[in-house]
Amino acid sequence: MDMPEATALHGHDQSNVVVPPSQAPDNNVSSIAAARSNQTPLGTKTHDKQSLDYILRSGLAGGLAGCAAKTLIAPLDRVKILFQASNPQFIKYAGSWYGVVAAVRDISRSEGVTGLFRGHSVTLFRIFPYAAIKFVAYEQIRGVLIKDAQQEQSWRRFAAGSLAGVTSVFFTYPLEMIRVRLAFETRKDHRYGLRELCRNIYHERLTSYPVIGGLANFYRGFSPTVLGMFPYAGISFLMHDISGDWLRKNGYTNEGTTKSGKPVLWVTAELASGGLAGMAGQTASYPLEVIRRRMQVGGAMGDVRFSGMAETAARIFRENGVRGFFVGLSIGYAKVIPMVA
Repeated sequence: MDMPEATALHGHDQSNVVVPPSQAPDNNVSSIAAARSNQTPLGTKTHDKQSLDYILRSGLAGGLAGCAAKTLIAPLDRVKILFQASNPQFIKYAGSWYGVVAAVRDISRSEGVTGLFRGHSVTLFRIFPYAAIKFVAYEQIRGVLIKDAQQEQSWRRFAAGSLAGVTSVFFTYPLEMIRVRLAFETRKDHRYGLRELCRNIYHERLTSYPVIGGLANFYRGFSPTVLGMFPYAGISFLMHDISGDWLRKNGYTNEGTTKSGKPVLWVTAELASGGLAGMAGQTASYPLEVIRRRMQVGGAMGDVRFSGMAETAARIFRENGVRGFFVGLSIGYAKVIPMVA
């Protein structure tokens, strides 16, 4: 899981669609901010958010913003994947900021600057289909759960958003799997091309579950991804509310009020509130992200004995104790501000 998202279709009403950072190709924190504060001062000019023109324009703008943000943090993202997945060549660097710098240096020396962006093209390719699927899914699910104004309740909107998030992650998860495997590959003698990598993933067999293979291999780690949505959403929403209320109480506000009647926060204050929310949510869901990464790269290391969450978690604990579930977390914190902005 990487940083929370401001959906590429953030202009449309999907404010309760919350996906853990690493799963959302765009930025979740700003959508949390929008969801909780509705920070549009009264009297501000509004647009018809149901119009096709608005949806396309906001979708394109959000998608391009997501591409820019992901490109900015791509080198850190690759290092984090190498740390989380315990890559044999880079695990020695995990645990300190010096290690991050050393890992970036080693990648640059052995693979060139482009090595810092290995797998990034798949990330960019995933942004727009992810947003489009989430938009369509949200509209359909919302239509089932909220049939009239009387059913316009927070829990129904949250349920619609959560189900839309799971749906979009499900359909784009194979791309996430491919991205992680590309980023994890560090062998100098032979680097897989996209076609060869997909073929290898498809034909891998787990010794614990020999009947599982084929397309199912592209969904390794999907269960901790879905489970991670709940602590992420709950903690990040809670922290955004607490920090936002504290900032308003201490005067970090502009003139005017939001649609919910609260004073409008300064832009910097809203940025800080969203950043704290993202960091808190990421901390809560991070162990599940580490478990997911280890499950995704099992076949790449020639170790196909462990496939389930419990087995993977037990192995991480045996190897590194509790700290093993938080390796690379500081890199996640460093990515918060670029993703929120």
